[in-house]
Amino acid sequence: MVARVCVVGSVNADMTYTVDELPKPGETVLASALATAPGGKGGNQAVAAARAGADVQLVAALGTDASAEQLRNHLLTNGVGLAGVTQVPGPSGSAAIIVDSGAENCIVVAPGANAHLSLSSARIRSVIAGSDVVLIQLEIPAATAATAARIAKEAGALVIVNASPAPRPADRQVLAALADVVVVNETEARDWVNGDGPRQLVITRGAAGARLIADGEQVDVAAPAVEPVDTTGAGDVFAGVLAAHWPDAVATALQRACAAGALATLVHGAGDCAPSAEAVDDILGETKPTRFRSF
Repeated sequence: MVARVCVVGSVNADMTYTVDELPKPGETVLASALATAPGGKGGNQAVAAARAGADVQLVAALGTDASAEQLRNHLLTNGVGLAGVTQVPGPSGSAAIIVDSGAENCIVVAPGANAHLSLSSARIRSVIAGSDVVLIQLEIPAATAATAARIAKEAGALVIVNASPAPRPADRQVLAALADVVVVNETEARDWVNGDGPRQLVITRGAAGARLIADGEQVDVAAPAVEPVDTTGAGDVFAGVLAAHWPDAVATALQRACAAGALATLVHGAGDCAPSAEAVDDILGETKPTRFRSF
């Protein structure tokens, strides 16, 4: 079955600086390279889901600057439908990404048009409601994310929230009540495990793979071993592939998401690091199957 996935989120123009070590507070370091590329968590996840084989629509906002057309072309080239993309006056979203020699990174995001994403039009609401899976992350206003989740729930779609950047406690409570699945990294997971627990929590664990906590059960899924060059965007790829395959089977979705996230670390930059479905097939063919407990 080809899943109809709607991604509601951000689109950014990324500037990535490669350095030997991440700068300390007050320190200036020289970059050995600078690359510009499309990005944003929403755009990255939409491309990843499309490359995984899903029928993808993106709900997002672009600005009126030169970056907007470049971002639009990138999404279209990768098979992402733009029926839910609007344009607002001013700059598109942007991000400055610093990557060190060990593939670790730090990121500063300027929301730009993402801060003005509106779901008020009937056309955009129908794009969300017409999907099997709605994937949301939080580089857009939390209230907009919650509205998207409500539209999806009312239409009977599965709601996946990639709760990054971490929301405020009040917003976390709202999203926990609306989401079928919440995806977080290990640092973010503490708030969700000890406080607002969704029905199904997926924790990304970097090279260790991922953990699913559902109905009191815990399942760990390994990731293929790779030598990363840049971890930027790997979490977005994981979320996009997870959404594309969740309607097939949870076990399949987790395993393919872990494999795709690992492959994403072999490519510099975030916007174009998502692997093809064939590349995921290939690396899983070299990996021993993971055993899953039922839940």
